[in-house]
Amino acid sequence: MPATASAPSDSRFGLDRRVALPGPFALASGQSLAGLDIAYETYGTLAPDGGNAILVCHALTGDQHVASVHPRTGKPGWWARLVGPGQPIDPARHFVICANVLGGCGGSSGPGSRDPATGLHYGMAFPVITIRDMVNAQAALLDHLGVGVLQAVVGGSMGGMQALDWAVAHPGRVRSVVAIATAARHSAQNIAFHEVGRQAIMADPMWLGGNYPERQPPAAGLAVARMAAHITYLSEEGLTEKFGRRLQDREALGFGFDAEFQVESYLRHQGLAFVERFDANSYLYITRAMDYFDLAAPHDGVLAKAFAATKARFALVSFTSDWLYPTAESRRIVRALNAAGAAVSFVELESPFGHDAFLLDAPEMNRVVDGFLRAGA
Repeated sequence: MPATASAPSDSRFGLDRRVALPGPFALASGQSLAGLDIAYETYGTLAPDGGNAILVCHALTGDQHVASVHPRTGKPGWWARLVGPGQPIDPARHFVICANVLGGCGGSSGPGSRDPATGLHYGMAFPVITIRDMVNAQAALLDHLGVGVLQAVVGGSMGGMQALDWAVAHPGRVRSVVAIATAARHSAQNIAFHEVGRQAIMADPMWLGGNYPERQPPAAGLAVARMAAHITYLSEEGLTEKFGRRLQDREALGFGFDAEFQVESYLRHQGLAFVERFDANSYLYITRAMDYFDLAAPHDGVLAKAFAATKARFALVSFTSDWLYPTAESRRIVRALNAAGAAVSFVELESPFGHDAFLLDAPEMNRVVDGFLRAGA
């Protein structure tokens, strides 16, 4: 039955929920899931006319805890700088929804879920998924919540891919799209980095073909995958400024293979911390979904054709030092939207922090998002 929800007065803490939706849920691969579990959070109250709903889509290693304390790590929400009281996406004005993606490890259906046919964890028997499957799962959640048309869908990185795909897959349900530090397809370089990470996981003897015990994951392989990926989220300028060639807790070279440089120590810390909160098989599935992403492919390779049916307004944001999804990718989307006759604005922001800039303190980005959302309210 459709439902709406109100956030508690302290909106740092959203309503962390789980819903089991009946299947079958069809997937792009031709396979289907018998049912669909979705973990999500909501903030604020749905307006009587339903016109203030904003869907926030998370990136590869994100989750539904967009503006609330993470229950496992105790850290603030991953986008609390953008979502929260007094922020551009404000529960006082908006009904905010953020769901853990299909294939994730935050409570939504994924390789760590149990297969109802066997009672065992899916592992690598879970069907391969796509960004479109993630978007369709979110659409099913919105149906459950009684949300018909979104005021906006907002996301960065993989979240931006979902936001763009919403306008293509469900053009009548989206009034505005904010896509930040993203692309309309995954490049060969992006796929290559993901493959390095996947091979690191699968080469770990603890992976066991994806059938590892929950308490004995392929931690070493997943940590290496995270280290390799994390480099792509940064920039040479940012790394040099933060670490340079400074040594870690020593005055001279040790002539060994410990973490002698600060940057080495930092990457090892990132890898180890990631293992504590993320599942290795989910990493395989989600990176593969990103690799498959190409909005133009089903439309004769013409991106403008993908956007032909949309009536949404678009805001595209890129960052000067982002080499993972560089500004050229955003400009390609803008050209396609122009060709499709869509309303689009675009800004490239100065930042030395690489791809991760969209998650950091970015007042210029906040001003852009705030202005865009208010103009379309």
